[in-house]
Amino acid sequence: MAFLLQFRRYALPFRSPVRTAHGQWAKREGLMVRVERSTGEVGYGEAAPIPGFSGESVEEDETAVRELGDRLEENQWTELPAELACLKQALAAAVENATDQKNPAPGLPGDYLPVAALLPAGQEALLKIPPLLEAGFRIFKWKVGVGDPADELGWLDELCAILPEGAKLRLDANGAWDRRRAERWLQRCAERPIEFVEQPIAPSMRGADDLLLGLAADYPTPLALDESLAGDGDVERWLGAGWPDVFVVKPALLADARTSLARLAAARATVVFSSALETALGAQSALRMALAWSGPARAVGFGVWPLFADRRFDGPATAPFIDRKEIDRINPEALWNALN
Repeated sequence: MAFLLQFRRYALPFRSPVRTAHGQWAKREGLMVRVERSTGEVGYGEAAPIPGFSGESVEEDETAVRELGDRLEENQWTELPAELACLKQALAAAVENATDQKNPAPGLPGDYLPVAALLPAGQEALLKIPPLLEAGFRIFKWKVGVGDPADELGWLDELCAILPEGAKLRLDANGAWDRRRAERWLQRCAERPIEFVEQPIAPSMRGADDLLLGLAADYPTPLALDESLAGDGDVERWLGAGWPDVFVVKPALLADARTSLARLAAARATVVFSSALETALGAQSALRMALAWSGPARAVGFGVWPLFADRRFDGPATAPFIDRKEIDRINPEALWNALN
């Protein structure tokens, strides 16, 4: 089976720059692919690598898809280099959608997903959390490792004081800390309503794997792997290492997300599905995988919208829950046409 192949590259400004430990991120770049069967069925996918997360770049994805030309043979995308994981999953998703349009997401066990709200970095989080609590959110994600550590630790206490009973805070350091700073934060977190601390140590740090495993064993607050899961092979590696805590899975960044998720399910791993700040096209595919997850329903990290200056590319409005019907209402063709 062969498909006609097209792609469109995008560069979409965020409504406000996203601040992380790596600096400010002003726009999202990626590309959308479109495949069409000879019988007329059409499918879409999105390749949205995160700068600095893995070795893949949008430029490399564009070069590779240009080399494929205007015709995609069956399973041809599996022959692409392993480092082009985002492009491989985009092509696989497009082909899957084109060949199974009557039932694009079979076997869904759930009708909705609980959502974690993304707080802005720094002191601004203190202003954002009260209206989110009033809206019904009880799980929040706060970017740390962005400002002065003493200031952030002080704001942590203020944020925790605001939270009602049962609410939880996720901290995402994006690998900003060294060992001493991570230990200081984990000591503070032990007596506070922290659900987990995400990626305290950068995967590029010397001895990072052993250090992360040691921190997970030494402190009661769970840790979560994010940047350490840059590809499918990393999922397998950490399962082999016996990682005891949370796996933050961004399906948009995995070449074969379904196989990796099957392995995580078989290992009874704790999984949190997370946005890669992709458009609604990539989010639709990722959220359908989250709906199909057979493990415990942890709040997904998709409380990111409104995100883009052009609201047409946003996913479902941020709310404490995402309903399956909202996910199904995302129109890939409309998103594709909006890039024309």
